[in-house]
Amino acid sequence: MRAMTEDRTKLQWPRLATAIRAARETRGLSQEALAALAGIAEGSVQNLEAGKPRNRMPQTLAKIEPHLGWAGGSGRLILDGGDPIPASDTPPGDHDDAEADKLRRKLPLRIVDELESDDPLLDSTVIQLPGANGARMTVVVHGSPEATPQQIQEALLAWRRAEENLRRLPDGDDNGDESRAANSS
Repeated sequence: MRAMTEDRTKLQWPRLATAIRAARETRGLSQEALAALAGIAEGSVQNLEAGKPRNRMPQTLAKIEPHLGWAGGSGRLILDGGDPIPASDTPPGDHDDAEADKLRRKLPLRIVDELESDDPLLDSTVIQLPGANGARMTVVVHGSPEATPQQIQEALLAWRRAEENLRRLPDGDDNGDESRAANSS
């Protein structure tokens, strides 16, 4: 039975390739842009779009899914004969209202307003702050609801450049610089 399932899955790789290409083009992304957004090599996108059967699931697939507008695991669904799940259709987690209210009370109002906006979520990340004993920053990137696919692509690429700069923050060994930075915020 396992061999039959594996054979059927091998036949779905071209279907997955077509779905990836269609989703990428719908979002107005080139292979190069998708690769940059996902933090992978352009050749990885090209390989996925080639549709050649593989023996195991490539890690790069999970990295491109959110940039294609898919929920995590959608690539596997396609290989199993199904359709991708749009990211916006993923069921919410098991968060109850009391926990959400508790979180809202912990955050500044301007942050809560941003997090609860209807603007499309483009990306988010957590960045460890160098030399800060485990302190970290959380960044949530929202786009404009009226943005075209090209504008979203440009915004995501701008965010990737900014993210690279944030990840290269100096260690803050110079207390004078650290103090000036804290006072300028």
